[in-house]
Amino acid sequence: MMLEEIIIHSLKKAVNAVYGVEPQKEMLQVQATRKEFEGDLTAVMFPLLKLSRKSPEQTGQAIGERMLANESRIESFQVIKGFLNLKMSSDYWKDQLREIERSREYGFASDSGKTIVIEFSSPNTNKPLHLGHIRNNLLGWSVSRLMEANGHRVIRVNLVNDRGIHICKSMLAWQKYGNGQTPASTGMKGDHLVGDYYVRFDKEYKEQVRQLMRGGMEQEIAEREAPLMKEAQEMLVKWEQGDSAILSLWKTMNGWVYDGFESTYKRMGVSFHKTYYESETYLLGKELVAAGLKKGVFYRKDDGSVWCDLTPDGLDQKLLLRSDGTSVYMTQDLGTAARRYDEYRFDSQIYVVGNEQNYHFQVLKLILKKLGFPWAENIIHLSYGMVELPEGKMKSREGTVVDADDLMDNMVITARETSLELGKLEDMTPGEQTILFETLGMGALKYFILKVDPRKTMLFDPRESIDFNGNTGPFIQYTYARICSILRKAIELGYQPEMCDKPMIEKELRLVKLMTQYPQVIKDSGVAYSPAQVANFCFELAKEFNQYYHETSVLKEEDQCVRAQRLVLLKQVAKLLELSMNILGIILPEKM
Repeated sequence: MMLEEIIIHSLKKAVNAVYGVEPQKEMLQVQATRKEFEGDLTAVMFPLLKLSRKSPEQTGQAIGERMLANESRIESFQVIKGFLNLKMSSDYWKDQLREIERSREYGFASDSGKTIVIEFSSPNTNKPLHLGHIRNNLLGWSVSRLMEANGHRVIRVNLVNDRGIHICKSMLAWQKYGNGQTPASTGMKGDHLVGDYYVRFDKEYKEQVRQLMRGGMEQEIAEREAPLMKEAQEMLVKWEQGDSAILSLWKTMNGWVYDGFESTYKRMGVSFHKTYYESETYLLGKELVAAGLKKGVFYRKDDGSVWCDLTPDGLDQKLLLRSDGTSVYMTQDLGTAARRYDEYRFDSQIYVVGNEQNYHFQVLKLILKKLGFPWAENIIHLSYGMVELPEGKMKSREGTVVDADDLMDNMVITARETSLELGKLEDMTPGEQTILFETLGMGALKYFILKVDPRKTMLFDPRESIDFNGNTGPFIQYTYARICSILRKAIELGYQPEMCDKPMIEKELRLVKLMTQYPQVIKDSGVAYSPAQVANFCFELAKEFNQYYHETSVLKEEDQCVRAQRLVLLKQVAKLLELSMNILGIILPEKM
């Protein structure tokens, strides 16, 4: 039973005993005791005054005395105006520590019976992954782990945008300017090579637009009439018509990109249960559009394009098929969503996509409802803020993005430099140091990204993220390694962790109280789809432990019983740090 439940149950019995009336549920209000007062939970007296017909102080005193007499787990109480502050006994908190010790995955929920599909990553095959994709992937992965911790069956899926005008731009630029280059001939990762040609297309296209404008053409017309853009659009039509040469080039270049993506995902620690490809699902979307036309949900304009009129819903008219018959993103998203429901019968489907697509998912959900799919109500868009740099926003077409691979390399280099400055690596082999630098660098990156609420735009600062003393991944990793070192030394000295009958000191009680909040943190984080709450719990626990460690002797404690009990406490702090950071996809090293 949770502490709040214990107090509410005891409060209800006390009110009934003192005033002879069973209080209504809304009268039983409890909250965390404010830090400036002694106590663990506070019962609010004001709602009970209509029963007691006494002052708040008299009511609190009477109820407090009854609760203290009847509930052995309450050690003392204090009445401050209309608030009854209740302090739990040391034995209660020791029992909580035993409960944490008994549970291998403390705080995790049992099987909920619900299936949740989570789509994240969703890259385009015309460029490598960048910093924005890193936030997307890390959020998607950690939210998946968070949903699992809340007892749900999770299906992680990726939708690769492997067709469309953007992909044709890279293909066309490679045809014109590539001179047969391949990843093997250049030594480049395939996604980087293809991305370079996407940038090249934009450069050449803009030059053509400038030339047309110098000839007197208006910008809007020049952008539409530029030869490169027309060729790219023709290539897209040929692709949809099944042109063998275009399909062959498409498969080859996409293959280069997939190899590149896979190595990036592996380094990030991200994987998927299933990957969908737009080239396969857009046809399903076209079938739904055809069905919607028959039902009168959609309509066709004179130029042959197909639309959905959403103006009665306070939105606009949404294009579903272009006049040349080619599909748009919305088309394939309709098909993909329907296929996933057929495959998994999900209870909810979460799309981890940046907030610039808020309107898209509002429309997707609405159109699926109009098509008669009741499960559309269970579509959730986890809309996250963009990642910005000190220099401003990133632009893929102009090649100003922060490449994901380069960023990860730089994080590991920074971790290496910082670790060597601090020293203490003398007893580690070069191989162990290499693994440690990778662990610290990736831990710093993941924690810095995930500690920010998903809905907020964030500014990424690599140097700040690697600080060993702040609210960072390395600080928590170092704390865990320190605990592991103490536990190893305890084993070498023949000391065993074991609970005993000695009372715990206040600093230890603070640690246990903090740890007992973990189940609620998991629950609240799951409701909010916010790994940031788990990240900040980790930081608070690591910070509290370090204060305890600097002020309290563990291995040098002469009382064998107290020492054994402190080792239990350390072991459980380490366990909760490991469980929490695992949700964030962060590895905790046992040695640093």
